[in-house]
Amino acid sequence: MFTVTDTETPTLTHTPVLAQEVIDALQPAPGKVFVDGTLGGAGHTRLLLDAGARVIGIDQDPYALNRAREAGIEGLTVVPGNYRDMRDLLAEINVNAVDGILLDIGVSSFQLDDVERGFSYHSEAPLDMRMAQSGETAADVVNTYDEADLAALIYEFGEERHSRRIARAITQTREKTPIETTVQLADLIKRAYPGFSKGIHPARRTFQALRIHVNDELGALRDGLSAAEELLKPGGRLAVISFHSLEDRIVKRFLLGSRTLRPLTKRPVVATDEEQATNPRARSAKLRSAEKTDSPVEEAA
Repeated sequence: MFTVTDTETPTLTHTPVLAQEVIDALQPAPGKVFVDGTLGGAGHTRLLLDAGARVIGIDQDPYALNRAREAGIEGLTVVPGNYRDMRDLLAEINVNAVDGILLDIGVSSFQLDDVERGFSYHSEAPLDMRMAQSGETAADVVNTYDEADLAALIYEFGEERHSRRIARAITQTREKTPIETTVQLADLIKRAYPGFSKGIHPARRTFQALRIHVNDELGALRDGLSAAEELLKPGGRLAVISFHSLEDRIVKRFLLGSRTLRPLTKRPVVATDEEQATNPRARSAKLRSAEKTDSPVEEAA
């Protein structure tokens, strides 16, 4: 853990999605303490700091942590780790309650733009996809899992209706040569995909599935939501940005089932047409937020 307090000119540049909407939901102010559970490029964190709040930024990506250290962001305490463990991580720095928590789920813009991380099917790179740079890689998965398990995870985490066909193509290919790069995997999926000519690349859902599986993203989200519910003070706010239906469904069900979190909107907040035009990543973003209550939320009739 380290706290950034110097006034060196920041080197981070990042355009956060739903920026104003996040601020409206979290209501930062001087004296308040917030957790940014997915620090990334610190775009949302800067907005919270600009409002006078202090921020504890958590990230499992060593590259994100190094960027934050080098940027010298005053008022930011950075804690290495996964936000799913935020209760323990905050306890280590003697914090047991906070005024607000932000979770911006999924792969960050920096991770996508860093070709060598292996998240993108557009550029040649090792088939990695690990956010924390530890554990099994996507290459390990496609080269060792049996066909049925591959098909199951591609279907579950990628919502890919051709999961069996793709899994079969993967296992047949690896019998001849290991699948080691992003382009190698993307090309074999394209060849196996029925009727593809143009439009969204057919590897998109499979890459999503592998990334989610390698990083246990949905498990982390469930754990992180439970931790956030416990850490928030009464009146504290939770804001969660998700980018696909699997994540949004988990957040929606958690908030509806919570006895202490009151959703602030009935439907998720989405980006304006103007933001979607200037920031393509915002097109699929959905923001759900909630407030911690003093007493249990009454169940809907």
